[in-house]
Amino acid sequence: MGSSLIDIKKRITSTKKTSQITSAMQMVSASKLIKAEQKVKNYHIYANKIREIVTHIASSQLSLLEEKGHAFAHVQQLIDFNDLLIERPIKRTGYLIVSSDKGLAGSYNSSILKSTREMLRADHESSDEYVIISIGETLANDLRKNSIPVGYVVSDLSDQPSFDEVREVVSKTVDYYRQGMFDELYVCYNHHVNALTSLFRAEKMLPLTDLDAEEATDYEVEYLFEPTKEDILEVLLPQYAQSLIYGAIIDAKASEHASRMTAMKSATDNASDIIDELTVTYNQKRQTAITQEINEIVGGAQGLEN
Repeated sequence: MGSSLIDIKKRITSTKKTSQITSAMQMVSASKLIKAEQKVKNYHIYANKIREIVTHIASSQLSLLEEKGHAFAHVQQLIDFNDLLIERPIKRTGYLIVSSDKGLAGSYNSSILKSTREMLRADHESSDEYVIISIGETLANDLRKNSIPVGYVVSDLSDQPSFDEVREVVSKTVDYYRQGMFDELYVCYNHHVNALTSLFRAEKMLPLTDLDAEEATDYEVEYLFEPTKEDILEVLLPQYAQSLIYGAIIDAKASEHASRMTAMKSATDNASDIIDELTVTYNQKRQTAITQEINEIVGGAQGLEN
């Protein structure tokens, strides 16, 4: 009986220490989430402004594309036409998949893996039809285990990645598209809705077909161009495409921090429940032991009287 009480006491102490760790990790993740959400808000301000500028400068090309229905056959021979705006025949699709290298985030990585596998099975008959770029070594390894080839892997991103930190992968991704390695690009990630909810997204980033020439009519600003619109777009459009990918990455990071915060809160709550159950069991066993000792004392006293 004494040994059992000691074991229960050790389990209570151990669980309390675990609860303190998970509670601390929950608070750390909550702090990181606040910073990540602010980063996403700041990004949207920048993204809206650069979209305004790009749409205004590219309005003439966008109007022509909309008139031709973005048809590659109609515009491929046009001089000074930016290739990031043109829809090509789809021979191969590129997927940039954003995940986490770190664990203790609940189902964050597993949900991305499951959704990615389902998407690839539904949309492709062969691995020759797509190219995967993975942010996160864990996800890349899981994809390979499921016989899904991964062309390029980026790992060990910080909790609050700057654009400079991801510049190489986003610029490579845009370059791969321009070089014809794939004909369209989707960025797949868990979109942060709130602290408790995230949604898997497969967002088309290239070509830039979501720009609308009619948006340019809403802008009253007139620009002076030096040297030409086409030369400026040659620099600005790749930067805009890169910024869209970066926006998805920091959105995914916010979702990761929210998932980790929720997972640590759940772990802390479970630890508290276990401690309560063990405490009840400990008290019951201790009361039983005391009662047995009293009965033995009373029995011994009665034996002496007789």
